[in-house]
Amino acid sequence: MKTLFKYILPILFILPLLACEVGQGEQLVLKANNEWIKGRNHSAIEIFKSILKKYPSGELTEEVLFRLGEIHHFSLNNSMQAISYFQEVMEINKNGPFGLDAQEYIAEIMEFTFKDYEQAIIEYQKLIHMRDESQKNSAYQYRIASIYVKKQNYEQAFAEFEILLRMYPKSTWVETTQFKILETLYALDRCSEIQEYHNNFIDSYPDSKYRSEMKFIIATCLEDKGMLVKAYKEYKALEMDYAHPALLKMKIENIEKRINKN
Repeated sequence: MKTLFKYILPILFILPLLACEVGQGEQLVLKANNEWIKGRNHSAIEIFKSILKKYPSGELTEEVLFRLGEIHHFSLNNSMQAISYFQEVMEINKNGPFGLDAQEYIAEIMEFTFKDYEQAIIEYQKLIHMRDESQKNSAYQYRIASIYVKKQNYEQAFAEFEILLRMYPKSTWVETTQFKILETLYALDRCSEIQEYHNNFIDSYPDSKYRSEMKFIIATCLEDKGMLVKAYKEYKALEMDYAHPALLKMKIENIEKRINKN
């Protein structure tokens, strides 16, 4: 029994000290966050760095590295340094409470800040493999497809949009994706397929916010084919609800001129 107390008693004394240490660390994190909120970025950074020296590992360290990344990205416009911090979070514990958000920041910075589209696609794919949440994963899949649109690689964009529809049929991104497929078909000069896609879309989403945009694409296809009268009627039918009236007016006037000339 004496031997047992020999080991238990020191532990009982150490536990409150450890709890106190963790409490102090959390208080410092709160203080640093408050400094950041007040716009005192460099003061916040100094406090966070002091925490890292005191707590070189653990969940507190992950949070500090994550916050340093946020400060550098959002407040200091230093996204390269931000990525370095987010990558540290991933290296320490990608499955921790800050792993997914850190990876998401990396993907978004690569796409929107650095416009490194190839790397952004890789980072979004990592997110898909990390998550088991169809709604979030469908959003990442949508970003991948959209990047291929930015790259004007419409064949691959079409394939990626179709992956989204196949893998995540109940996602809230399905309606937008089906519309984007029509836009992509037009970019691929595959107008002959658009009407069928449009009909299926309207069956599924009769009150879709993309309805007039789709009608505009169909009208443009008719115009490109030289079917001016049909195109003119389609454009005119959009006059009450098309989101870009100046563009629509220009289209109608151009067709009127072509018809009169013919």
